[in-house]
Amino acid sequence: MDEEFRSLTDRLADEAGESAAYHRLLATDDDEELAGVLVEAERPLWAREIAAFRLGCAGDRRAFEALVLLLNHRDPERCVCAAHALERLGDPRTPRAAAALATNTLRTAYALHPVRLLTALRAPESVPALMTTLEPLLSPEEPHWRVALACVEGLGQLGDERARPLLEAALPHPRLGGAARDALSRLRGV
Repeated sequence: MDEEFRSLTDRLADEAGESAAYHRLLATDDDEELAGVLVEAERPLWAREIAAFRLGCAGDRRAFEALVLLLNHRDPERCVCAAHALERLGDPRTPRAAAALATNTLRTAYALHPVRLLTALRAPESVPALMTTLEPLLSPEEPHWRVALACVEGLGQLGDERARPLLEAALPHPRLGGAARDALSRLRGV
């Protein structure tokens, strides 16, 4: 059992009430049963999350839509698990979906995990999406500075020269300056 799966099971145990259905979803090796959970009416969110996570980590693309919905959830822990499963899933639609979530200005408060996923994926969509997300977040009063910080760190890891002007613009920002300096030094080293 990997760390993310252990975290998922610990978190959902209370939500599921340690029910027989909860234990069944954790134990089954039947991908068809798990996929059925994703489409059956009136299944609780915890059941759908377990099924999507398990299928996604196993590379079953039937989990894609459910995982993207979970990546866009208000609960950060659900987002972390969804991002982990999406990265393992390897679906070619993932970078586009993560970019759409990260750049949605109406959902900036929930963009942290899509931004981190984009960085991990290193897809063609990653740098443009991180730049688009970062640009409006460069104000010192910006309440979503953690998302901006993830963008700056991600752009440094991706090492793309197109990000230089935005990273330079982030230098005077009190919460982003150090990360921007590190990111710029990484651009020079790439």
